[in-house]
Amino acid sequence: MTSTLTRANIAEELYKVIGLSHNESAELVEMFFEEILLCFEKGEEVKLTSFGTFKIRNKKERVGRNPKTGVEAKISSRKVVTFKPSRHVKEKINN
Repeated sequence: MTSTLTRANIAEELYKVIGLSHNESAELVEMFFEEILLCFEKGEEVKLTSFGTFKIRNKKERVGRNPKTGVEAKISSRKVVTFKPSRHVKEKINN
């Protein structure tokens, strides 16, 4: 069975392992993700050693096709976040 890691799960682990209060744990998790978002807003990459690197990539405008109807539509340019896992992560998921 698969499960999803959530902010609440992370905060709960901080509460259990480190002994922070529930509120402190939740606040720490929020601060962590807010810092990552601030880096994205500035166009900076986020590198988490032994985990991976998140980068902002610009995608150009292009023509796409609706798979159901086959009708072409313009897809506007946008920024996307890409993730490249570290060698350590790749080894963990492949064992």
